[in-house]
Amino acid sequence: MGVRLIRRCLVWVRNLLLFLFLSSILAVVVYKFVPVYYTPLMLVRQVEQWQADKPVKIRHQWVPLEKIAQPLVQAVVASEDNLFLEHSGFDFKQIEKARAEAKAGKRVRGASTISQQTAKNVFLFPVKSYLRKGIEAYFTLLIEWIWGKERIMEVYLNSIEMGRGLFGAEAVAEAHFKKPAYKLTRNEAALIAATLPNPRRFNSAKPSAYMLKRQRQILSLMDKLIQIKMGYDPGVNSKKGSGKKRKKWRADVLGQSCTWTVREVIYNKE
Repeated sequence: MGVRLIRRCLVWVRNLLLFLFLSSILAVVVYKFVPVYYTPLMLVRQVEQWQADKPVKIRHQWVPLEKIAQPLVQAVVASEDNLFLEHSGFDFKQIEKARAEAKAGKRVRGASTISQQTAKNVFLFPVKSYLRKGIEAYFTLLIEWIWGKERIMEVYLNSIEMGRGLFGAEAVAEAHFKKPAYKLTRNEAALIAATLPNPRRFNSAKPSAYMLKRQRQILSLMDKLIQIKMGYDPGVNSKKGSGKKRKKWRADVLGQSCTWTVREVIYNKE
C-alpha cells in the first residue's frame, strides 16, 4: 500500500513537472508573436491600489518597436545593460561584482540584464526568493533562444514599469510628456531611463536634482556606447593598419518587419 502510494505521488509529480515545462515553452512561443497586454506586476499594483483604497488604474498600451523612439533603446541599454547585444542573457561579471559587494557588506548593486528583467516582468511575480531567481534564469534562457534580442527589447519597452501605474514607453510618453513614444527626444529618453531603478519613487515628469544628474550621466553613456562599439560594427571601417578581424556580434537581426534594428540604433547616431 505504501509503495503504491509513493509511486502514484511520483507519477503525479512527474506529470506536473512535464505539464509546467511544456506550458512554459508554449507561453514563450506564443508571446514571440502575441503582444503582452498584461503582466503579473500589473496585477500586483492593482491589488496594492485596491488595498490602499485608491482608484485602481493601470495605464498600458502596446506599440511595436518601430513606434518607440530610437533614443529610448539607446538610453535603456546604456543605463541598464550595455552588454545587451553581447551576452546570452546573463552578465556574469556584474553578477560576480554584486556577490563580492554583498560579502563585503556593501550595498548590493542590480546585476539583472534586460533579458532577465523581461523574463521576470512577463512570467513571474515580484517575490524575492532563490526559487524565483532560478525560474527567472530558466525563462531568460528560453526567451534568448526563442525570441531573440529584437523581440526581447520590444517586450521590455512595452512591459517595464516606468512610473506609478504606468507600464511601457507609450504610457509614460503620453502621461508625462503628452506625446506618443515615437516622438520622445534624447533628453526625455534619458530621463525615463533614469527612473527605471525605482519608477515609483522617481518621476520623469517632475525630475529631482538627482534625476537630472543621472540624466546627464546616461546621455554621456549613450555617446560613449556608440563611440566605443562603432569600431566593431561590420558597417564601419576599422582603424588603418589594423589587420585584426572585426568582432562579430552574436545578436542577429530577427525583427524583419521593423524599419530599423536594435543593433543599428545602439551603435549608430541618428
